[in-house]
Amino acid sequence: MKLYIKYMVSTRCKMIVKEELKKLGLHFILVDLGVVDIMENITDVQRQSLKVALLADGLELMDDKRAMLIEKIKNVIVEMVHYAEEMPKINFSHFLAEKLSYDYTYLANLFSEIQGTTIEQFIISHKVERIKELIIYDELNITEIAYKMNYSSVAHLSSQFKKVTGLSPSHFKGLKNKRRSPIEDI
Repeated sequence: MKLYIKYMVSTRCKMIVKEELKKLGLHFILVDLGVVDIMENITDVQRQSLKVALLADGLELMDDKRAMLIEKIKNVIVEMVHYAEEMPKINFSHFLAEKLSYDYTYLANLFSEIQGTTIEQFIISHKVERIKELIIYDELNITEIAYKMNYSSVAHLSSQFKKVTGLSPSHFKGLKNKRRSPIEDI
């Protein structure tokens, strides 16, 4: 049985969910970003207990089909931007439509309606946070970051970074207090 969990965006979130499932005596096959596959059928009492426990940790067990799809979209984006070794070289709209088996126009309209922002803006926000992280780590130069994040040029990366942060990547690199936002807050 699959369960969908909102705001589940990190390894720490996975650990919290695994612990809560164990407390309820539920056995999981898979705990991934936003989705849990458990062996048993969950009772209403267990579902309510899990819902309350997850809420206490800032996570939310979802029931609504549209909300579940929005979370799937977010999780694909978070996984692609923050955890994939390399960004897909194909157009992201094709990637997302293929990954979720839905028409991209439907996904984009639903996302905009529910979230109040576009999928593109959501991706850009996450890419900028990832770029900040890579700048702070100081392992790659801006050209390498642009390539890793699948930008057509350093100028494109710099332009998008400045639009979101108000700073150029090089100015950001020179700041003493580099501020990043937690993935959950984007």
